[in-house]
Amino acid sequence: MTLRLKGKVAVVTGGNSGIGLATAKRFVDEGASVFIFGRRQSALDEAVALIGGDITAVQGDACEPLDLDRLYATVEQAKGKLDVLFANAGLVELRPLDEFSIEHFDKTFDVNVRGLALTVQKALPLMRDGACVILTGSIAGVKGFPGYGTYSASKAAVRSFARTWTMELKDRGIRVNTISPGAIDTPIMESQVSTPEEAAALRSQYAQATPLGRLGRPEEVASVALFLASEDSSFVAGIDLFVDGGIAQV
Repeated sequence: MTLRLKGKVAVVTGGNSGIGLATAKRFVDEGASVFIFGRRQSALDEAVALIGGDITAVQGDACEPLDLDRLYATVEQAKGKLDVLFANAGLVELRPLDEFSIEHFDKTFDVNVRGLALTVQKALPLMRDGACVILTGSIAGVKGFPGYGTYSASKAAVRSFARTWTMELKDRGIRVNTISPGAIDTPIMESQVSTPEEAAALRSQYAQATPLGRLGRPEEVASVALFLASEDSSFVAGIDLFVDGGIAQV
């Protein structure tokens, strides 16, 4: 069997849980040397133990420029260059308009927009010509869900970045694409609510709203990330690829 990422070097932010963890594991299984980046050292340690193989964890915050500098210095020292960047770190807080706060807005945009932009910008000197960048968007970027206004706006910004950066980086052959997941069964479900019962209700609500009748699995998003990271998608650039069971399509 041919390994689709053999010899490639990849960075996955938010790689210690959910979609990032599943993608990091898939990348390693396909022959890549993978660096995962996240804020919680204990979760990173667990991820490294789970994934095994050629995996390195770097602790840090994507909103902190010096932490990103340390991440890419680690990659450069170990491997020299970077082939794949999956800018996946993000957060969601439910706040309807009448409960909007400056703190909520700044926190969401700091992580989902500013942090993502810094993650890509600081990787550029290390990236090989012909490398690829994958951004994590969301169906919320194109649909209106009550309570998700700030999050939705931040993910619409991510989609816009993919268009602009595709044009800005085309002379280097760097492909930039977005993955927009739908309702995926990850710990981010718990982060949106206060109790396990509320989380179960949220999962049920989204499963019923999804045409395929269930939540997605992180591994299903990881398979799409692998497609975008590999030569299988060599003529794919600037797209927003939905992995959503049809919820944003019908």
